[in-house]
This record gives sequence, C-alpha cells and structure tokens, in this order.
Amino acid sequence: MGAGTTIYHYTLPDAEATWTLLGSERGVCGLLYNEEQLGEARTWLEKQRPGAQLRADRGPFEAFGAADRLRRYFAGERVGFEDIPLDLMGTPFQREVWAALANIPYGEVWTYGRLAEEIGRPTATRAVGAANGRNPLPVILPCHRVVGANGTLTGYRGGLTVKKRLLALEGIDHVEDRGHERFRF
Repeated sequence: MGAGTTIYHYTLPDAEATWTLLGSERGVCGLLYNEEQLGEARTWLEKQRPGAQLRADRGPFEAFGAADRLRRYFAGERVGFEDIPLDLMGTPFQREVWAALANIPYGEVWTYGRLAEEIGRPTATRAVGAANGRNPLPVILPCHRVVGANGTLTGYRGGLTVKKRLLALEGIDHVEDRGHERFRF
C-alpha cells in the first residue's frame, strides 16, 4: 500500500482542543492533537505509506463510527471504541502494545509495568513505554490511562495537561500530576 492510496483526514473540534482523525478505506490509522500536527502526520505517512495522498473527508470516520464516538467521549459520555476498524501502521511489537492498550478499562489506569506484563514481556517496561509513546491513536487506544510505577503522570503527546483532562473526563482524579514532560513530542 502506498502510491495511489488515499489517507482521509477530518478535524473534530472539542471544547478545549482540536483533534484530527486520519484513516484509510480499511480503518482509522491516526488521531492527532491539534491541527498543527497534520504536517508531522504527512512526514509519518510518507514513511509508512510512500506516495499516499491526504484528502479531507469526514465520510469514512462517520461510517466507521469514530467521529460520533469521539464527540460523545469529549462531551463526557462513557463510550467504547472496540469495534471501530483500525489500520495500524507500526512494528509488530508496537502493534502488540497498542492492542493491549485497548484492554485498559474506562476509568482505570495501569502502569507501564502492568502493560508489559499484559503482553507477556514483564522486563520490557521501557520498550513498552516507547511503543506507548508512539501510539498513533490516543483516546481510541487509551495510552492516557498508563501512568508511572509511582502513580504519577508521565509524558503524553499532547502534554500532561491534556492527559490529566482526559483522565478527568473518565473520573480519574487520584493520579499525581507531579509527573514530567520528558516524553512529550
């Protein structure tokens, strides 16, 4: 897949931010925080699907159910994303970690260690953290629900303020916010 492939994008405004969905005809492949990340997405897509064309079109995301569910999620409604078709682009290890993120229940947090155990690699905590940081589908594959071993927030693509807000939407307010921005990108 590459040349001749179309990657669709649709920007979904949220009360406090802008989220941009990316997807192919097979499923959703990215969710970006704020529109300025679209330039970064072009670079990422060129590596993953050389020659793919970006085209604005909300139709695929409405058909997949992703746009409506994200709107409802950001409005504070408890929704699931498990049946939304995905078109993940990453290494086999990354995809394994991302699939495990989908197992973290709404309103709960896991540590990176627990996530590593979930995939059967209890000594791979750092590698799991790196894969988590590359998750192309935050919220849908809820990497915001992963915290440090000491219970503090850790890096998040949109910044710790966004991570804390997403957790608060789910009623999680017991996580310490003395974490760090080290992994912000």
